[in-house]
Amino acid sequence: MRRILCGIETEYGLLIGDRGAEEQVDDAMALVRGYPGECHVGWDYRYESPRADLRGFKLTRLAFDPEDAKFDSGRTYGEAHEVRSDRVLPNGARFYNDHGHPEYSTPECWSIFEVANHDCAGQKVVMRAATALANKHGLAVKIFKNNTDFHGASYGTHEGYLIPREVGFERLFQDLLPMMVARQILVGAGKVGSEGSRTVGFQLSQRADFLTEKANAETLYRRPIFNTRDEPHADPQEWIRLHVICGDANMIPEATARKVGLMKLAIALCDIKQAPLWRFKDPVRAFQEISHDHTHQFRVELEQRSWTTASEILESYFAAAEQCLELDSDMRWVIDSSRSLLKSLHNDFDEFRRHVDWAAKKHILGQFVDEQGTDWSDPHLRAFDLEYHNADPDESLHAALAQMGEVESDPSEADQLACLEGVNEPTRAFARGLAISRFNKHLLGVCWRTLTFNVDGNPIEVDLPPNAEYPPQLRDATDVGTFISMLRGIQ
Repeated sequence: MRRILCGIETEYGLLIGDRGAEEQVDDAMALVRGYPGECHVGWDYRYESPRADLRGFKLTRLAFDPEDAKFDSGRTYGEAHEVRSDRVLPNGARFYNDHGHPEYSTPECWSIFEVANHDCAGQKVVMRAATALANKHGLAVKIFKNNTDFHGASYGTHEGYLIPREVGFERLFQDLLPMMVARQILVGAGKVGSEGSRTVGFQLSQRADFLTEKANAETLYRRPIFNTRDEPHADPQEWIRLHVICGDANMIPEATARKVGLMKLAIALCDIKQAPLWRFKDPVRAFQEISHDHTHQFRVELEQRSWTTASEILESYFAAAEQCLELDSDMRWVIDSSRSLLKSLHNDFDEFRRHVDWAAKKHILGQFVDEQGTDWSDPHLRAFDLEYHNADPDESLHAALAQMGEVESDPSEADQLACLEGVNEPTRAFARGLAISRFNKHLLGVCWRTLTFNVDGNPIEVDLPPNAEYPPQLRDATDVGTFISMLRGIQ
């Protein structure tokens, strides 16, 4: 199967003392700008195209949540890039302010386990910035790795997958939408209550209530299951970057790896035209009904008055992959571990909840409900829900569960620190990170696609092909001219 480059962009919830939402953009800017680690300041926006649509047109404008718009202070993000306060780190990651939320974008990865490790290490980046801000101003700064503030706002955990443009929108939409809807039973982060029209005590997905359409290019309002933004961060003649916005922020790193792995499995089948065919009667309703289903049957209505289940949809992808793909070790793990979890869901929930965020959360909060003789409408439960996602390991409910062995543990401290220093794979992130750590004083511009250097007063732009392998010999470059020459020799 073809290798698929991937990454995760996580917007973090931010709470500073008694400061309000109207100050959140400024607070997020201050937090990012105060990051105490080594970094390049700035971002090259020339290749950004957030209004381009995979269906072949360009939007005149993007929709904004009217509530969020109240707090943007008249700023236009397309014109005022300084508001984003971009920092590019020595591992090739990007850290910036996205509409009042600190956002960490991992370096590009081939392996699902590498991207999960980098996503976990991203919490350290945000917490370092939060600690610096707290120490500077004497304020209590809390960071949450989740997707809702329980007051009607949602912020994203987006996945990116680089796909050949020849695949096209129609095949991607048909082949991947069923996986996007079904995978939440194994990778949802869980949420107390609902912000939709239905009364729900507990649900699987933090994003389900905020999805209103099956496909469009929006990310801030009228959010779709399948996002059609056409912003490849590579040569647009060759590549599509599938921008997945319907997933949750996972605290269990294994769940992050599975979330990405399930999408990569579906993409690989789409690539060879062997994905299973499922046609939902109403995809948005199906997504939300799965999320709300406390019986764990997860039925889905199909066209022609028939139905299936989320489990059957997942199994159809697994069977097709085993029949049609030459599976690597990552995809073998995804299939085997997912099948095992689907069995445990009904036969051994104690084992299931060790690997799945929504189940771990539901179990621990359910104990509170039982012990206190209350129900799921108890307001304390939403506070506990937030604490599950607290990024501070000294306060996090998830971290406490991991320390007790109730859920799968995080990568070791040494592994997380190593992720902040560089990458283990020969991706273009390796080259970007080296440019930051070795030749930052020569850099004029950095983005996912290119690096621009100042050499003797002249700007020199170097393309970073996304499917190339960047050799470890790049570390041997002792001057910027040699580094540029070596990069230009990579195809």
